[in-house]
Order: sequence, then structure tokens, then C-alpha cells
Amino acid sequence: MGFSAYRRTGLTHHHPQRSFKGYTVITPQGGDSTYVLDMGGRIVHRWRFTDLRPHYGRLLDNGNLAVQAVDKKFPPSGPREPGAELPKDLKQRVRGFGGNASVLREVDWDGETVWEHVNEAQHHDFVRLSNGHTVLAEWVDLPEEMERQVRGGQRSRSRNRPPMAGDEIYEIDPAGKEVWRARLWELLDPRRDPICPLEGRAEWTHLNSLDVNGDGDVLFSCRNNSRVGIINRSSGELIWSYGQPETFHQHHATWLDNGNVQIFDNGMHRLGIPRSRVIEVDPKTSEIVWEYKASPDIQFFSAHISSAQRLPNGNILVCEGAPGRVFEITHEGEVVWEWVNPIVEQSRGAPTSAIFRAHRYGPDHPAFADRSLEPRRYMELNRLHGLGGPGGPGFRGPRFGG
Repeated sequence: MGFSAYRRTGLTHHHPQRSFKGYTVITPQGGDSTYVLDMGGRIVHRWRFTDLRPHYGRLLDNGNLAVQAVDKKFPPSGPREPGAELPKDLKQRVRGFGGNASVLREVDWDGETVWEHVNEAQHHDFVRLSNGHTVLAEWVDLPEEMERQVRGGQRSRSRNRPPMAGDEIYEIDPAGKEVWRARLWELLDPRRDPICPLEGRAEWTHLNSLDVNGDGDVLFSCRNNSRVGIINRSSGELIWSYGQPETFHQHHATWLDNGNVQIFDNGMHRLGIPRSRVIEVDPKTSEIVWEYKASPDIQFFSAHISSAQRLPNGNILVCEGAPGRVFEITHEGEVVWEWVNPIVEQSRGAPTSAIFRAHRYGPDHPAFADRSLEPRRYMELNRLHGLGGPGGPGFRGPRFGG
């Protein structure tokens, strides 16, 4: 969706009686910080990283923040010219892939590191399990024989092209020891799960989300071949496969408490006019049992990134990632809270207000216990970005001038 350079930013709408009260965590793309926002859309806490470029952060059940990021020793990735030669070395090549990371770091409220896992090929997502283990994704070079079988994508004429990248999912214990692995490139079918014809062939799947249920079954989403699937933890088998022609380049597939799966369907390269939606799918029948889309359709569209979180009261927090719009809807589709990101950073050589995902946490979350969450502590930062102006929707507390 296109938007005006002069659009209103910050909190644009709030229905206090119908919204889920809490704090929203965002990590603007291209910046150096993860922020906590109150219901008035004001910054009340900030984690700033001097040695990392954070891609995505979320709170853990123990109250700490886990952030997936790129070490600043690696140069920032910029736009890649069509047909440009890719590095042969995988660790260099993935720096140009969307969602790339080199470290997963856990920090306390004050930003002190309490745990860290380094893997220069990790990307996009992670899950901290109740036993302290962590599930992540990493890129690997596909065997040449497998690459030849993968259908779709725009083929390069270069004779010096590097191997195609595929995805693997792995689990580590708190000491970093690997205890489980699934090779996604062995579970998917190179013919039945082809790359979108409008995408390149640098990657086959481009996994962009992970989630794990109480049985340990792993839910994943892959952008390049528009595929969502479930891997049985015990057998390692693929037990559900879903996607195109229902979803197109989708993101953030998550388990719901009823056993269904919620998906942010980006809708890029969809037949007809591209549009985004959020859907709930029953994996037993592969039927869509709930859907949210805007009216008119084009009012809601993000070609890439983005997320949808089911909140405890049944509402859904949606991150329309590319334009940096975060909004909460009821199950009936009423927008009850909306915030537009005013923080502009540089990413891939261009200004952006994009946000990969957003998460809301209730005020009883352990991270907020005995914490000062006053926007006045970040008065100048809020003033700089026009957050929490006098009389704004949902505004409480001190009025910042300007």
C-alpha cells in the first residue's frame, strides 16, 4: 500500500473499552534499538545496541528480551543489482538475504547480556521453549543434485553462480549443544513446492517464521514457495502442508490455543490485485475458519515481513510491516487501536519505517514487574518523534510540548 510522506504518525486511533491493555514491543528495521510502547503509543523503555543491528526482538517468559541481530563487524547489506554475482561463501552470501542475522542475544531489562548464541547463517525467527532450549533456522547450501530438481524461479545465465540456499531447523540446549535438527529441503518436494516464478533462485524456501506447540511439533512458514507446514517432533516427518493457491508469500504462522494456525497472508504475487489478510486455518481440514481483510481490500497490504498475534482477549494485533503500521482488531474486524511508526531509519540504502513484527504483552508480564514505565523518562525521544502530543487519542500523563 502506498502512503503519504505527510501521513499522521504515532497513535492515530484508540478505543479503550475494546482494546487489550498492555505494552507493545517493536524493533524498527535498520535501527539500533528495540522499544516498548504504552497504550498511548509513547516510548516507555528502550534497549539500544552499540555492537549489533537488531532485526527482531521479543520478550521471553523470564522477563528478558531476546533479539536476533547482525554483528556490526559485518558491513550493512545494500540493494543488489539484478543479475549481480553472488558470493560463493554462504556466510557472505546470506548477508544480502532478507532477515539475515548472526547472533541471538538475551539481555535483561538494563541491556546486560545473559545468554548468546552465534551462528552467522541463522535468520528470521526463534522460539524459546519451556525447558530453556531454543529453536532456530539457518541457511545451508543445497546439494547440487537437489538444486537441479527445484522448479520455478528466474534462472540466472551466469556460469559462476553459487549453490542455492535451503533451510534447516535446529534446537539447542542452554549450553548451545544441538539436540534436534530437521532438514526442510529433505521434507519438501522440489517439484510440488516450486519457487514463485517471479522470484530468483538464490534461495529455495526462505523460511520466515517458526512456532512450537506443547507437543513439540514445529510450525513453519516459507516465503519463496508460499508454503506453511508442520513437522512432527517425534518422527521428524512433515504432517501438514498448506499454502499457494490459498496464501502468497505469507509470514508469521503461529499456533492458536484451539490447535488452529493463524497466518499473515501477504498476498504478494496473488492473481488479481495484491492484498493482505489474516487467516485462521484448521490443519485437520485445511479450511479457513476465520479471515480479516480490509474494506476496500487495498487499504491493507504489506508485500513482505509483517505479523499477527492473537491476544488473550481474542483480539488480534496486526503488524502491517512494510509501511510500519501496527493495529489491533476485534474478532469482528473492528480496529480498536492503531499506531503508525514515526521512526525512520536507513535499511539497504534507503529510508524506511518498516517493522518486521510487533508483540503486545499484558501489564502482568514478568518483564514489567516493579519497572518504571513512564513516558517522561523518554521525553526528548518521544518529543523528537511526535509521540504523545497534547490531547492525543488515549493520551494520559504529562503533556509534551510541540
